[in-house]
Amino acid sequence: MDERLVARMRGFGETVFAEMTRLATDTGAINLGQGFPDTDGPTSLLEGAARRIRDGGDSVNQYPPGLGRPELRAAVAADRSRRYGLDYDPSDEVYVTVGATGGIAAAVLSTVEPGDEVVLFEPMYDSYPAVIAMAGGVRRPVTLRPTGPAGRFTFDPEELRAAVGPRTRMIIVNSPHNPTGTVLTREELAVIADLCHEHDLIALTDEVYEHLTFDGAEHVPLAALPGMRERTITVSSVGKTFSVTAWKTGWVTGPRELVRAVRTVNQFLTFSANGALQLAIADALSDVSGEMGWVGQLRAALAGKRDRLSVGLRAAGFDVTHTQGTYFVMADIGPLGGTDGIEFARAMPREAGVAMVPAQVLYDRPTEARHLVRFAFCKRDEVLDAAIARLGEWSRTGARPSRAAQG
Repeated sequence: MDERLVARMRGFGETVFAEMTRLATDTGAINLGQGFPDTDGPTSLLEGAARRIRDGGDSVNQYPPGLGRPELRAAVAADRSRRYGLDYDPSDEVYVTVGATGGIAAAVLSTVEPGDEVVLFEPMYDSYPAVIAMAGGVRRPVTLRPTGPAGRFTFDPEELRAAVGPRTRMIIVNSPHNPTGTVLTREELAVIADLCHEHDLIALTDEVYEHLTFDGAEHVPLAALPGMRERTITVSSVGKTFSVTAWKTGWVTGPRELVRAVRTVNQFLTFSANGALQLAIADALSDVSGEMGWVGQLRAALAGKRDRLSVGLRAAGFDVTHTQGTYFVMADIGPLGGTDGIEFARAMPREAGVAMVPAQVLYDRPTEARHLVRFAFCKRDEVLDAAIARLGEWSRTGARPSRAAQG
C-alpha cells in the first residue's frame, strides 16, 4: 500500500454524522443530526421502481450500461435544458453515478493531480476534504460567515480571490449549501465565474439541494453563467429531490471531455447504479405521474418545518441563522453557555434527548465555528415538536451541558 496515501488519510476516521446517529440510537435521543427524511418520496416513484424490478425485461436487474440507462440520461438532459437553458448531449455529456458523493469523488480524482490546489468554501460537506486528500490535492478553504445573528452566510470576495494562486486547479461550489442553508446569488456566482476565467479553473458544483429552496430564493447553476458551461462539472442526484436518500443515484453533467475523464475514473470505482431505480427516476424527472408537483409540495412543507424548528430553537435560547434552502439550520450555542460544539453535541443526546451535529468538524479552521451546531428539519412535524419540547424543558430547568461540554 502507498504509505503516502495512508499518511494523507490518517486524519479521516468515522464521520461525525455516523457518530451522532450512533449516540442518538444509544441514548434514545431524537436524531436531528444526520440529514435524511423520515418519510418516503412520491408513491408513484416507489411503485414505479418496484414494478421495474418485478417485471424485469431488457436486463433491467442486471448491470446497466456504464454511462447509465439512456432513459435517465435523456431525462436529466431534458430537465437541465427545461429549467436552466443548459443543453447537454445525453450520449456523452450526462453520466450516472452511485449517488452525488460518487460523482464528486470521480470528478476530483479525474482532474486533480498531486500538489494541485482546490479552493472550496467552509463549512464543507465532509467528503470534499477526504477525496481531495485521496487525489493528493491541497485544500484552500474560504470561510462562509453569517451577515448577522439571524443573517445568511456568505463569503468575502477578496478572501476568495486571495485563496486562488498559481497551483489552483479547481474550485468546489455547493449551492444550496450544506450546512449553512445559503443559496448563492447570481452576483456571488459571478465573482466565482470571473476567477475561473481569469485563472483557467475547473469548477465542480454540488447541486443536490437544487429543488429545495425557500422564500423565493433562486437556484442558479454556475454552469449557466456566461462561459462557464465548458469548464463546469455539475453533480446532482435523486436522493434529496424525491426523499429517497438510500437510492444513491446521482448524475454528472458537463462538457464531454470532462465527463469522459470522470467516467474513466468511475468505471474502476463503482461502475454504475441500480438500473431499475434509474428507470423509475427517469419517469419522475419527466413528471410522468406528477412527481414534480410532489416536489413543490415538499419544498413548501420544508419551509414550514424550517420555521417550526427555528422558532423552537430560539425559544430554547439558541441564536439561529437564516436558511434559504437544504434540510438544515445553523444555531449558536453561545447564549446557552456552550463554548465547544463537539462537546456540546456529544452531551446533548444524554442531557436533553436531542442529537445534532457540531459545525466545527466541517471546517479546516474549527475556531471559526466552535459556537455553532447544525440541526436537520427534514422530519415529521411531531418529531420536530418533540425535539423542541425536550430542548425547551432542558433550557427551562436550568440544565446545561456537562462541565466537559462547557470547555
